[in-house]
Amino acid sequence: KMSGSRSVIVQSKEYQSFRSAVSQKKIITDINGTQYVWRIFDFGPRDVRCPLVCLPPISGTADVFFNQIISLSCQKYRVIAVDYPVVWTHAAFCEALLALLDHLCLDQVHLFGASLGGFLALKFAESTSMCQRVRSLILCNAFVDTAVFKDMPSPTVLRLSPAFFLKHLVLSSYPSGDFETGIANSIDFMIERLDSLERDELASRLVLNVAEGYVRPQDIASQDLKVMILEVLDRCSLSSAARDELQKCFPSSRVAQLRDGGNFPYLARPDEVNMFLLIHLRGYSGTRWSACDDFANDRVDPPIATLEASPDASEGDHDGAAAAVAALRLGAGAGAG
Repeated sequence: KMSGSRSVIVQSKEYQSFRSAVSQKKIITDINGTQYVWRIFDFGPRDVRCPLVCLPPISGTADVFFNQIISLSCQKYRVIAVDYPVVWTHAAFCEALLALLDHLCLDQVHLFGASLGGFLALKFAESTSMCQRVRSLILCNAFVDTAVFKDMPSPTVLRLSPAFFLKHLVLSSYPSGDFETGIANSIDFMIERLDSLERDELASRLVLNVAEGYVRPQDIASQDLKVMILEVLDRCSLSSAARDELQKCFPSSRVAQLRDGGNFPYLARPDEVNMFLLIHLRGYSGTRWSACDDFANDRVDPPIATLEASPDASEGDHDGAAAAVAALRLGAGAGAG
């Protein structure tokens, strides 16, 4: 992508419609005098108290999940995607996320975490094991131990490094070579998101990625959480050893495999990812832990094969959604390959 140009995804009708239909909110939570600034997209029925909450990777902002927000909200699911506040420890992140859920009056949530977001989702579920706030986990290219990044600079170095060095670290972790169009477009879009991050935002995310920490799977197993692992079978930054370790920690998890999708399958292969998310979330339909509007529970579910292509169900249900739905009809996922 040429410097100064905009990525294919940013210019797509789907993304443009999303940004015009869904407003970004700024929420400030205060914990013992320390303020944490969250920026979120919250779309779907407001009476849902157990929504899907999406946690992005290091280089991602909340809008990397725009395909999931539009597609699932069309079927009356509430989806929240977040930008992280500046936090420097895993414990501080968990406290800040807990405060956000309290602010939004959410009892429990389904967490969809990508890469660093997957690790943080696991740490949050672990930290709230005594007072459960996570109902299920969907993990994409996630890891369970930051030791897999032992070759990265230390947290002390990262906190002091200039922005250009931090961005170089992230970019150098991307696989190189030629990619299929959808995957290449997803990488271009993520580079733009990376460029939009302030130095402290990026530094804090990198620190969270390398600071010593690991997940205690027994604390998650004790909560009887359902875990689904989204796994791509092509090239991605996460080592096969790290992916194997994740599955070993959660042997009863469901593994959803995508033939390809790279580092960012929710952008490169949104239809497939959305289908797996729907399959997972429909396991809670009709219960108090449903991420879907209660009225939608009476609807006859479409066949699995058509899950990614049913925007008609709720056209006009939410303010501003009509334009996004119309754009999806022009070709769902076209902007992301």
